[in-house]
Amino acid sequence: MTLAYVALGSNLCQPHIQLRKAVAALDALPSTRLEKVSSAYRSAAVGPGEQPDYLNAVALVATGLAPTQLLDALQKVERDQGRIRDERWGPRTLDLDLLLYGDSIVNSPQLTIPHPRLRQRHFVLYPLREISGSELVLPDGTALEMLLQDCPPTGLAKTRVRLRPIPPVSR
Repeated sequence: MTLAYVALGSNLCQPHIQLRKAVAALDALPSTRLEKVSSAYRSAAVGPGEQPDYLNAVALVATGLAPTQLLDALQKVERDQGRIRDERWGPRTLDLDLLLYGDSIVNSPQLTIPHPRLRQRHFVLYPLREISGSELVLPDGTALEMLLQDCPPTGLAKTRVRLRPIPPVSR
């Protein structure tokens, strides 16, 4: 099993519900187990035109899927939740990005790991730190804490949205 980090984002069709459904879908992927999920963070949309704010989070999964298999599974979850890829950085029901896959570096036409814009996205870096801790080091040797120093959390707000179901109370 390989540990992989997945970014989740939504700004359409009740984003908090989209993210909850996505977390459940990640946990249901074949040969994959959801390990952790961050808090949900609100941020302004990055992209064309006026868009609603995004809710963002990061999940950690343990997976037996190869990187491209995991990417294919993530894209299927997006489609199942109504994602239409018609405008780059446009509004969307769900965006799932494979950020890190173990210590792998992948550069193919289909997939780049670490995610190519990971370093510039505060809405990914802060939830990533929340679930990984401050010791995380990218495959190229860059410490997550160094990236955070160059990417302040301006306009980023942690929300009270729960992305995992509350476990039942034992009686």
